[in-house]
Amino acid sequence: MSTTPRRSTTGLRQFLNLEQQRNWIEGKTSLRDADERSESMELRFKYVARFQKLLRRPQAQEVLKILRLYGQNCIPIPRKSERRYWSVSCLPSTSDKPLVRVNASWMELFTLYADGEGIRARVLVHLSDFTTDHSPVQGHLDEAFLEHCVTTPEDVGYFFPRGEDIFGIKVRGAPSIHKFLATRHVLRAIRRFNLTHMNRGRNAYHASHCYSLADYLLEG
Repeated sequence: MSTTPRRSTTGLRQFLNLEQQRNWIEGKTSLRDADERSESMELRFKYVARFQKLLRRPQAQEVLKILRLYGQNCIPIPRKSERRYWSVSCLPSTSDKPLVRVNASWMELFTLYADGEGIRARVLVHLSDFTTDHSPVQGHLDEAFLEHCVTTPEDVGYFFPRGEDIFGIKVRGAPSIHKFLATRHVLRAIRRFNLTHMNRGRNAYHASHCYSLADYLLEG
């Protein structure tokens, strides 16, 4: 009998095989999620005050609307994977002062900020999904396509975080954020990046999960 240790299955591979994951990325299937959520009441109460503070911000309703859209389209089996493989933070105490942030593993996925009375978003994806030849080469970035994904070209910007094949996109204004998240190629890229990190193992930010925000993200 072989004594070679069996490699443990990590991340969402415990629930979804590679074919199911590929089909979800391409929008070819609807995944069966859990009927109920596993919840920590202690953690829910911990961030109630922050959530109430967010609700008093002028951007609150638009933030909740966009979070709902993001949850419906960008996170696979969100109830089954909640907190363990993704989390959402409310007014996290980081230097960039976000309103909300979605994380998986050790990676930021999606962040919303105040922009005056409005909002702006930051999304991390694979660079190779936004180059003209699908390579992770910065000089091959398809800027024309990025500008096509928002209502006006001035609403989109980008940056190159540290790490292989990682690309950051900044989108300003609710109309452009909605259009960006509704663009088929963008949605496919976001799903691929999110699965990459949800498959890496347990979420490092589970202790900052805000259930009150997740209530909205999981609606629909």
